[in-house]
Amino acid sequence: MHSLLPFLLAMVAVIVLLNMFAAKLKIAYPILLVLGGLAISFIPGLPVIRIDPDLIFFIFLPPLLFEAAWTISFKEMKKWWRIIGSFAFLVVFFTALSVALVTNYYIPGFTIALGFLLGGIVSPPDAVSTGAITKFVNIPRSTSTILEGESLLNDASSLIIFRFALVAVGTGQFIWQDATMSFFWMLIGGVGIGLLLGWLFVQAHKILPTDAPSDIALTIIEPYLMYWVAEQFHSSGVLAVVAGGLFMSVRRLKFLNSTSRIHAYSVWESLIFILNGVVFLIIGLELPEIVDGLRKDHIPLETAIGYGVLVTAILIAARMISSYAALISTMIFRPGVQPHASSRTRRWMMPLLLGWTGMRGVVSLAAALAIPVTLDNGEAFPHRNLILFITFVVILLTLLVQGLTLPYIIRKTGFFDGIFNEENEHLTKQKIKKELKQHIYQFLKSKYENELKDHAGLEIFLRHWEERAKATDDSWMNEKTKVIFVEMLEVQREYLTELNKDPKINEEIIRQQLYQIDLEEERLRMI
Repeated sequence: MHSLLPFLLAMVAVIVLLNMFAAKLKIAYPILLVLGGLAISFIPGLPVIRIDPDLIFFIFLPPLLFEAAWTISFKEMKKWWRIIGSFAFLVVFFTALSVALVTNYYIPGFTIALGFLLGGIVSPPDAVSTGAITKFVNIPRSTSTILEGESLLNDASSLIIFRFALVAVGTGQFIWQDATMSFFWMLIGGVGIGLLLGWLFVQAHKILPTDAPSDIALTIIEPYLMYWVAEQFHSSGVLAVVAGGLFMSVRRLKFLNSTSRIHAYSVWESLIFILNGVVFLIIGLELPEIVDGLRKDHIPLETAIGYGVLVTAILIAARMISSYAALISTMIFRPGVQPHASSRTRRWMMPLLLGWTGMRGVVSLAAALAIPVTLDNGEAFPHRNLILFITFVVILLTLLVQGLTLPYIIRKTGFFDGIFNEENEHLTKQKIKKELKQHIYQFLKSKYENELKDHAGLEIFLRHWEERAKATDDSWMNEKTKVIFVEMLEVQREYLTELNKDPKINEEIIRQQLYQIDLEEERLRMI
């Protein structure tokens, strides 16, 4: 333990340094973290990190999924639910099936069950990798929402395939009737348990006399409880966390005060950054041990690399085929909801670009490491090291090849220029701010007309909205005025919440305004 702790602390330091270096180079930090972990793994004398396969999902997935559910716009998810659902379930199954058939044909001794196991592992694109890469280019919010929503749900569908394939490999049989019933229970039970626990947690935050530290501590515990409870009932822990996280995210203004929301944002941002960094470093650190396992299985390294390249090509081809299938089906059955491209060429090139966004990462590695070392009868799990190596090659190739070229392709081709008719964000922000000021002015005039006449501070506040924070004399802020100001901030939140129901308004802009209101309330509390 004394030798491992300094190594773990050093890992965090390396994650921070590589992230800063990646920002300097303007490339996605997961790429450098994987390469950095690979380089570090060759340093002699380093302790070997081994994580219990039964704990790998439980350690990393709940907080990562919970944070993603809080970040994504549920309003945008509802708008694009058809394409998100098709990519999250149909495309994942199609990808896993393609991998299963090809690997069963080309890899000696690779059964269909092992092929589905590998397909379930490598089929879900990674939200962290995609988000880290696309932040360097401007893409429409609809596209980013589709990618984020897909990554939230495809984790669940791929892990369901993974679980069924594990059973088939271990027992040597697959009963479709039982599998179908189990599949629907995992879906319905996972979502139901997540929503129920999410509701209970919201009530607990409302009833208990919590402060900001205890609220944040509870939000860290909650995703683990959702995942664990769902798994105890043999349903999907991933769907439970996603459903519960979305339920709580929509109601964050009702059960968390401004202090808790502000502090939780910073805590969760740091926690998720470290968790993602550790996982991507582990991807690189695990490679030498995986290669040693290949040697023990008498599998030539060049042969294993060839298998990894083959599977990567299948994944890219399956995603592009699915993207074009989605476009064609939308044009035929729902032509009114398809994106309006500025030209026919761009419309048909869009699926090609979306197909190039399938970088793999955290979930694929976690699933691969979760494969048990032995079967229930004590025999070694067949082709475990080869599956781990192929997964590593897929992650590395998709991050390096697709990850490094995607921003360049978007910038040089200009595929996204003019494709979506969206209001300029800067103008939208200015419009919302202006309407918010007018709304607050009318609120104060109608409810506190007498106070406005006799209180210079409120007049100044109305006339100089942007200048009030610069004031050095706070003598005008007595307790009565502070109560009115806090009430006024709550009115602003209610106005923005109603405004967010407009499907044309970007929810990210609304959230930015709400965060500024939280900061303003914190400033008032300190006066």
